[in-house]
Amino acid sequence: MSNLSDDTLRRILEQIQTQAITSQRALSLTRAQLQAKEKDRKILQLTARELGTVPKGEEGMYKGVGKMFISKPRAEINAEQAAQEKALSEDIANLSKKAKYLEKQFDEANAQLRDIFHAQSREQQ
Repeated sequence: MSNLSDDTLRRILEQIQTQAITSQRALSLTRAQLQAKEKDRKILQLTARELGTVPKGEEGMYKGVGKMFISKPRAEINAEQAAQEKALSEDIANLSKKAKYLEKQFDEANAQLRDIFHAQSREQQ
C-alpha cells in the first residue's frame, strides 16, 4: 500500500465507505419491509384461522371494502387469502435473500476498510 499516493488512498477509502453506508441503509430498509410483510402474513393467518371456526353450512360471507361490505362466496374468500399468503411468502423469501446479500456486501466493505487501516498502521510502525 505504500506505493499508493495519499490522494488515491483517500479516494479508495471514500468509495468503500460510501458503499458500506449505502449497503447499511438498504439493509435497514429491507429489514423494515421484511418485518411489515411478516406482520401482514401473521394477520392473514389469524384471519384464516378465525374463518375456519365459522360453520361450514354458511356459504355467504362478507368482505370489507372501504366503508362497505360485499357478499362473497366462502370459496372465493379462501382462494383470495391463499393467493395473498402465497404472494407474501414469496415476497418474504425474496426480501430475506436481499437482506443476506446486503449484509454480505456491508461486511465485505467493513473488512476492506479494516484491512486498509491495519496495513497503514503497520507501515507507519
